[in-house]
Amino acid sequence: MSTSTTKDTVAEAVKVSFGRDKLTVLLADGRSLSVPLDWFPRLKFSTARERSNWQIVGDGLGITWPDIDEDISTEGLIAGRRSMESQRSFARWMTIGPRRTENRHD
Repeated sequence: MSTSTTKDTVAEAVKVSFGRDKLTVLLADGRSLSVPLDWFPRLKFSTARERSNWQIVGDGLGITWPDIDEDISTEGLIAGRRSMESQRSFARWMTIGPRRTENRHD
């Protein structure tokens, strides 16, 4: 039995929205997936402007936030995978500027 994933077996993302503490992705097949922002620290600690600058990539197989260098696949969301970024990498990213803590969108 093969477990590989292709475009034919993964729903494509069509829209992204944020709640107070969650990321919601609407899929082309009608499902919506909501996950805690705690799963993706860069999104959690980004500004509203940074969060709103997202793009669907790979014909809907992923979402990117170029301002914060965050990429999430629909396959990963469906599988319930959290960010795999190391604490060291995230700490380095947090030092980019004081706006990280001052302008956090909750």
